[in-house]
Amino acid sequence: MQNWEFGDADRQLFREELDSFVPDRIFDAHVHWYRLDHFPPTVAHPLVMSGPKIAGADAYLQAMEEMTPGRKTEGLIFPFPFVGMQIDAANEFLYEELKKQPGSRGQMLITPEHDPEFIREVVTKYNFVGLKCYHVYSRNKPTFNSSIEDFLPEHQIAIAHELGLSITLHMVRQRALADKGNQETIRRYCLKYPNMKLILAHAARGFNPHHTMLGIDSLKGLDNVYCDTSAITDAGAFEAIIRTIGHQRLLYGTDYPVSQLRGRCVGLGDSFFWIDSQNTQLQVPYADLELSLIGLESLRTVKIAAMSTALSDSQIEDIFCHNARKLFNLKD
Repeated sequence: MQNWEFGDADRQLFREELDSFVPDRIFDAHVHWYRLDHFPPTVAHPLVMSGPKIAGADAYLQAMEEMTPGRKTEGLIFPFPFVGMQIDAANEFLYEELKKQPGSRGQMLITPEHDPEFIREVVTKYNFVGLKCYHVYSRNKPTFNSSIEDFLPEHQIAIAHELGLSITLHMVRQRALADKGNQETIRRYCLKYPNMKLILAHAARGFNPHHTMLGIDSLKGLDNVYCDTSAITDAGAFEAIIRTIGHQRLLYGTDYPVSQLRGRCVGLGDSFFWIDSQNTQLQVPYADLELSLIGLESLRTVKIAAMSTALSDSQIEDIFCHNARKLFNLKD
Protein backbone atom coordinates (compact mmCIF):
# COMPACT_ATOMS: atom_id res chain seq x y z
CA MET A 1 0.00 0.00 0.00
CA GLN A 2 1.10 3.56 -0.76
CA ASN A 3 0.86 6.82 1.16
CA TRP A 4 -2.66 8.27 1.17
CA GLU A 5 -4.17 4.83 0.47
CA PHE A 6 -6.28 2.81 2.91
CA GLY A 7 -6.44 -0.92 2.41
CA ASP A 8 -7.67 -4.19 3.87
CA ALA A 9 -4.66 -4.54 6.18
CA ASP A 10 -5.42 -1.11 7.67
CA ARG A 11 -9.07 -2.05 8.22
CA GLN A 12 -8.05 -5.31 9.87
CA LEU A 13 -5.59 -3.55 12.15
CA PHE A 14 -8.22 -1.08 13.31
CA ARG A 15 -10.87 -3.77 13.73
CA GLU A 16 -8.67 -6.11 15.76
CA GLU A 17 -6.63 -3.63 17.83
CA LEU A 18 -8.38 -0.28 18.01
CA ASP A 19 -12.13 -0.49 17.41
CA SER A 20 -12.88 -1.34 21.03
CA PHE A 21 -10.47 1.34 22.28
CA VAL A 22 -11.26 4.49 20.26
CA PRO A 23 -14.30 6.37 21.67
CA ASP A 24 -17.33 7.23 19.56
CA ARG A 25 -16.53 10.95 19.55
CA ILE A 26 -13.20 12.52 18.59
CA PHE A 27 -11.81 16.03 18.70
CA ASP A 28 -8.63 15.97 16.64
CA ALA A 29 -6.44 18.75 18.03
CA HIS A 30 -3.80 18.80 15.26
CA VAL A 31 -5.03 19.01 11.66
CA HIS A 32 -3.65 20.75 8.57
CA TRP A 33 -5.88 21.70 5.63
CA TYR A 34 -4.43 23.05 2.39
CA ARG A 35 -4.88 23.88 -1.27
CA LEU A 36 -2.04 22.91 -3.59
CA ASP A 37 -2.34 26.17 -5.53
CA HIS A 38 -1.39 28.14 -2.38
CA PHE A 39 2.11 26.65 -2.52
CA PRO A 40 4.97 27.96 -4.67
CA PRO A 41 4.42 26.79 -8.27
CA THR A 42 7.86 25.19 -8.62
CA VAL A 43 8.42 23.89 -5.08
CA ALA A 44 5.92 22.26 -2.76
CA HIS A 45 6.07 19.82 0.12
CA PRO A 46 6.33 16.21 -1.16
CA LEU A 47 3.44 15.15 1.07
CA VAL A 48 1.20 17.81 -0.43
CA MET A 49 2.35 16.98 -3.96
CA SER A 50 1.39 13.33 -3.49
CA GLY A 51 -2.04 14.02 -2.00
CA PRO A 52 -5.27 15.64 -3.14
CA LYS A 53 -5.07 19.10 -4.65
CA ILE A 54 -7.59 20.31 -2.11
CA ALA A 55 -7.37 18.80 1.38
CA GLY A 56 -10.15 20.55 3.27
CA ALA A 57 -13.19 19.45 5.23
CA ASP A 58 -14.42 16.86 2.72
CA ALA A 59 -11.10 15.11 2.13
CA TYR A 60 -10.26 15.17 5.83
CA LEU A 61 -13.57 13.69 6.97
CA GLN A 62 -13.34 10.97 4.32
CA ALA A 63 -9.85 10.06 5.53
CA MET A 64 -10.96 10.00 9.16
CA GLU A 65 -13.96 7.81 8.34
CA GLU A 66 -11.52 5.33 6.80
CA MET A 67 -9.08 5.51 9.70
CA THR A 68 -11.57 5.60 12.60
CA PRO A 69 -14.85 4.39 11.04
CA GLY A 70 -18.15 5.32 12.62
CA ARG A 71 -16.70 8.05 14.85
CA LYS A 72 -17.96 11.61 14.94
CA THR A 73 -14.87 13.70 14.28
CA GLU A 74 -14.26 17.42 14.78
CA GLY A 75 -10.98 19.21 15.28
CA LEU A 76 -8.59 22.10 15.65
CA ILE A 77 -7.53 22.98 12.13
CA PHE A 78 -4.73 25.17 10.74
CA PRO A 79 -2.99 25.62 7.37
CA PHE A 80 0.00 23.56 6.31
CA PRO A 81 3.08 25.79 6.90
CA PHE A 82 5.58 26.06 4.08
CA VAL A 83 8.03 28.75 3.02
CA GLY A 84 6.71 30.74 0.08
CA MET A 85 3.09 29.66 0.38
CA GLN A 86 0.25 32.19 0.22
CA ILE A 87 -0.43 32.55 3.95
CA ASP A 88 -3.31 35.02 3.71
CA ALA A 89 -5.06 32.84 1.13
CA ALA A 90 -4.45 29.74 3.25
CA ASN A 91 -6.04 31.38 6.31
CA GLU A 92 -9.03 32.50 4.24
CA PHE A 93 -9.40 28.99 2.78
CA LEU A 94 -9.42 27.58 6.30
CA TYR A 95 -12.17 29.99 7.32
CA GLU A 96 -14.33 29.05 4.33
CA GLU A 97 -13.82 25.30 4.85
CA LEU A 98 -14.69 25.53 8.55
CA LYS A 99 -18.20 26.60 7.53
CA LYS A 100 -18.73 22.99 6.45
CA GLN A 101 -17.77 21.71 9.92
CA PRO A 102 -19.25 24.03 12.56
CA GLY A 103 -18.07 21.85 15.46
CA SER A 104 -14.43 22.42 14.54
CA ARG A 105 -12.25 25.44 15.27
CA GLY A 106 -9.37 27.15 13.45
CA GLN A 107 -5.97 28.61 14.21
CA MET A 108 -4.37 31.37 12.15
CA LEU A 109 -1.04 30.52 10.52
CA ILE A 110 1.44 33.22 11.54
CA THR A 111 5.04 34.24 10.90
CA PRO A 112 7.25 36.32 13.22
CA GLU A 113 6.54 39.34 10.98
CA HIS A 114 2.82 39.40 11.78
CA ASP A 115 2.18 42.27 14.17
CA PRO A 116 -0.37 42.09 17.00
CA GLU A 117 -2.94 44.35 15.35
CA PHE A 118 -2.94 42.30 12.16
CA ILE A 119 -3.38 39.14 14.23
CA ARG A 120 -6.25 40.75 16.11
CA GLU A 121 -7.90 41.72 12.81
CA VAL A 122 -7.64 38.25 11.25
CA VAL A 123 -8.68 36.16 14.26
CA THR A 124 -11.64 38.46 14.85
CA LYS A 125 -12.71 38.42 11.20
CA TYR A 126 -12.44 34.64 10.90
CA ASN A 127 -13.43 33.74 14.47
CA PHE A 128 -10.23 31.75 14.97
CA VAL A 129 -9.44 30.40 18.43
CA GLY A 130 -5.69 30.46 18.18
CA LEU A 131 -2.41 30.80 16.34
CA LYS A 132 -0.16 28.31 14.56
CA CYS A 133 3.53 29.22 14.39
CA TYR A 134 6.24 27.13 12.75
CA HIS A 135 10.02 27.06 12.75
CA VAL A 136 10.38 27.30 8.95
CA TYR A 137 9.57 31.01 9.32
CA SER A 138 12.32 31.54 11.90
CA ARG A 139 14.79 34.37 11.54
CA ASN A 140 17.55 31.93 12.55
CA LYS A 141 19.09 29.54 10.02
CA PRO A 142 19.10 26.58 9.96
CA THR A 143 15.62 26.82 11.44
CA PHE A 144 15.88 23.50 13.28
CA ASN A 145 18.35 25.24 15.62
CA SER A 146 15.93 28.06 16.42
CA SER A 147 14.89 29.18 19.84
CA ILE A 148 11.16 29.53 20.41
CA GLU A 149 11.53 33.32 20.38
CA ASP A 150 12.99 33.14 16.86
CA PHE A 151 9.63 32.09 15.39
CA LEU A 152 7.18 32.99 18.19
CA PRO A 153 8.14 36.46 19.48
CA GLU A 154 6.79 37.71 22.78
CA HIS A 155 4.47 40.34 21.28
CA GLN A 156 2.52 37.50 19.65
CA ILE A 157 2.21 35.74 23.00
CA ALA A 158 0.95 39.00 24.47
CA ILE A 159 -1.86 39.37 21.93
CA ALA A 160 -2.80 35.72 22.44
CA HIS A 161 -3.03 36.44 26.18
CA GLU A 162 -5.15 39.53 25.56
CA LEU A 163 -7.56 37.68 23.26
CA GLY A 164 -7.54 34.36 25.16
CA LEU A 165 -6.10 32.45 22.21
CA SER A 166 -4.42 29.07 22.00
CA ILE A 167 -1.04 28.61 20.31
CA THR A 168 0.15 25.33 18.82
CA LEU A 169 3.94 25.19 19.12
CA HIS A 170 6.21 22.66 17.44
CA MET A 171 9.44 23.46 19.24
CA VAL A 172 12.75 22.52 17.68
CA ARG A 173 16.43 22.34 18.72
CA GLN A 174 18.27 19.06 19.13
CA ARG A 175 16.81 17.99 22.50
CA ALA A 176 13.31 19.51 22.30
CA LEU A 177 11.78 19.67 25.80
CA ALA A 178 15.06 18.52 27.35
CA ASP A 179 16.65 21.74 26.04
CA LYS A 180 17.03 24.23 28.92
CA GLY A 181 16.41 27.21 26.66
CA ASN A 182 13.10 25.75 25.46
CA GLN A 183 12.10 25.00 29.04
CA GLU A 184 12.87 28.53 30.21
CA THR A 185 10.95 30.16 27.37
CA ILE A 186 7.89 27.97 27.85
CA ARG A 187 7.80 28.70 31.58
CA ARG A 188 8.32 32.43 31.07
CA TYR A 189 5.65 32.73 28.39
CA CYS A 190 3.11 30.63 30.30
CA LEU A 191 3.62 32.34 33.67
CA LYS A 192 3.70 35.89 32.29
CA TYR A 193 0.71 35.36 29.96
CA PRO A 194 -1.67 33.01 31.78
CA ASN A 195 -4.66 33.73 29.52
CA MET A 196 -2.76 32.23 26.57
CA LYS A 197 -3.13 28.45 26.14
CA LEU A 198 0.03 26.77 24.84
CA ILE A 199 -0.30 23.42 23.06
CA LEU A 200 3.04 21.64 22.68
CA ALA A 201 2.73 19.67 19.45
CA HIS A 202 3.87 16.05 19.11
CA ALA A 203 3.91 15.29 22.84
CA ALA A 204 6.24 18.26 23.41
CA ARG A 205 8.18 17.12 20.33
CA GLY A 206 8.69 13.72 21.86
CA PHE A 207 9.76 11.99 18.66
CA ASN A 208 12.59 10.80 20.85
CA PRO A 209 10.57 9.95 23.97
CA HIS A 210 13.55 10.46 26.26
CA HIS A 211 13.55 14.20 25.49
CA THR A 212 9.99 14.58 26.81
CA MET A 213 10.71 12.28 29.72
CA LEU A 214 13.79 14.32 30.69
CA GLY A 215 12.05 17.69 30.35
CA ILE A 216 8.51 17.02 31.52
CA ASP A 217 9.12 18.21 35.10
CA SER A 218 9.70 21.72 33.73
CA LEU A 219 5.98 21.90 32.89
CA LYS A 220 4.83 21.32 36.46
CA GLY A 221 2.76 24.18 37.85
CA LEU A 222 1.87 25.62 34.44
CA ASP A 223 -1.92 25.66 34.27
CA ASN A 224 -2.06 26.79 30.63
CA VAL A 225 0.15 24.21 28.92
CA TYR A 226 -1.09 21.16 27.01
CA CYS A 227 0.43 18.53 24.74
CA ASP A 228 -1.04 16.80 21.70
CA THR A 229 -0.41 13.24 20.53
CA SER A 230 0.07 13.98 16.84
CA ALA A 231 2.38 11.67 14.84
CA ILE A 232 4.04 10.18 17.93
CA THR A 233 4.70 6.44 17.67
CA ASP A 234 6.50 5.72 20.94
CA ALA A 235 4.44 5.55 24.14
CA GLY A 236 7.16 6.86 26.49
CA ALA A 237 6.38 10.53 25.83
CA PHE A 238 2.63 10.03 26.43
CA GLU A 239 3.28 8.11 29.61
CA ALA A 240 5.54 10.86 30.96
CA ILE A 241 2.91 13.51 30.22
CA ILE A 242 0.08 11.54 31.82
CA ARG A 243 2.08 10.69 34.94
CA THR A 244 3.62 14.15 35.46
CA ILE A 245 1.06 16.79 34.44
CA GLY A 246 -2.03 14.60 34.11
CA HIS A 247 -4.13 13.03 31.38
CA GLN A 248 -6.27 16.21 31.34
CA ARG A 249 -3.39 17.98 29.55
CA LEU A 250 -3.09 15.47 26.72
CA LEU A 251 -5.07 16.11 23.51
CA TYR A 252 -5.51 13.54 20.78
CA GLY A 253 -4.30 14.68 17.35
CA THR A 254 -3.63 13.01 14.00
CA ASP A 255 -1.36 15.55 12.28
CA TYR A 256 -3.42 15.03 9.11
CA PRO A 257 -2.17 14.75 6.39
CA VAL A 258 1.02 13.34 7.99
CA SER A 259 -1.31 10.66 9.34
CA GLN A 260 -1.73 9.43 5.75
CA LEU A 261 1.95 8.51 5.35
CA ARG A 262 3.23 4.99 5.94
CA GLY A 263 5.97 4.49 8.50
CA ARG A 264 6.81 5.40 12.06
CA CYS A 265 9.31 7.42 14.07
CA VAL A 266 11.84 5.84 16.40
CA GLY A 267 14.18 7.44 18.89
CA LEU A 268 17.83 6.85 18.01
CA GLY A 269 20.62 8.05 20.28
CA ASP A 270 19.95 11.69 21.08
CA SER A 271 17.68 12.21 18.08
CA PHE A 272 15.10 10.29 16.04
CA PHE A 273 14.57 8.67 12.65
CA TRP A 274 11.49 8.43 10.43
CA ILE A 275 11.15 4.97 8.88
CA ASP A 276 9.49 4.79 5.47
CA SER A 277 9.63 2.52 2.45
CA GLN A 278 12.18 4.76 0.71
CA ASN A 279 14.85 4.77 3.41
CA THR A 280 14.45 1.32 4.99
CA GLN A 281 15.01 -2.21 3.73
CA LEU A 282 11.66 -3.96 4.19
CA GLN A 283 12.66 -7.43 2.97
CA VAL A 284 12.99 -9.70 6.01
CA PRO A 285 13.00 -13.53 6.26
CA TYR A 286 10.43 -13.82 9.03
CA ALA A 287 7.43 -11.91 7.63
CA ASP A 288 5.89 -10.07 4.70
CA LEU A 289 6.64 -6.66 6.12
CA GLU A 290 4.31 -3.78 5.27
CA LEU A 291 4.31 -0.35 6.87
CA SER A 292 1.14 0.94 8.50
CA LEU A 293 -0.22 4.47 8.31
CA ILE A 294 1.34 6.83 10.81
CA GLY A 295 -2.16 7.71 12.02
CA LEU A 296 -2.81 4.09 12.95
CA GLU A 297 0.62 3.63 14.51
CA SER A 298 0.02 6.68 16.67
CA LEU A 299 -3.39 5.37 17.75
CA ARG A 300 -1.76 2.11 18.82
CA THR A 301 0.74 4.15 20.81
CA VAL A 302 -2.01 6.07 22.62
CA LYS A 303 -3.55 2.70 23.51
CA ILE A 304 -0.27 1.38 24.91
CA ALA A 305 0.16 4.51 27.03
CA ALA A 306 -3.41 4.31 28.29
CA MET A 307 -2.93 0.70 29.33
CA SER A 308 0.43 1.26 31.00
CA THR A 309 -0.90 4.21 33.02
CA ALA A 310 -4.15 2.37 33.88
CA LEU A 311 -6.45 5.03 32.46
CA SER A 312 -10.18 4.49 32.83
CA ASP A 313 -12.59 4.60 29.90
CA SER A 314 -13.70 8.10 30.88
CA GLN A 315 -10.09 9.30 31.04
CA ILE A 316 -9.45 7.89 27.57
CA GLU A 317 -12.52 9.78 26.35
CA ASP A 318 -11.04 12.91 27.90
CA ILE A 319 -7.89 12.57 25.78
CA PHE A 320 -9.81 11.86 22.59
CA CYS A 321 -12.42 14.57 23.01
CA HIS A 322 -13.37 16.18 26.32
CA ASN A 323 -10.04 17.84 27.16
CA ALA A 324 -10.04 19.80 23.90
CA ARG A 325 -13.72 20.66 24.09
CA LYS A 326 -13.21 22.03 27.59
CA LEU A 327 -10.14 23.97 26.46
CA PHE A 328 -12.13 25.68 23.70
CA ASN A 329 -15.34 26.06 25.74
CA LEU A 330 -17.36 23.99 23.29
CA LYS A 331 -20.91 23.07 24.22
CA ASP A 332 -22.76 19.97 23.05
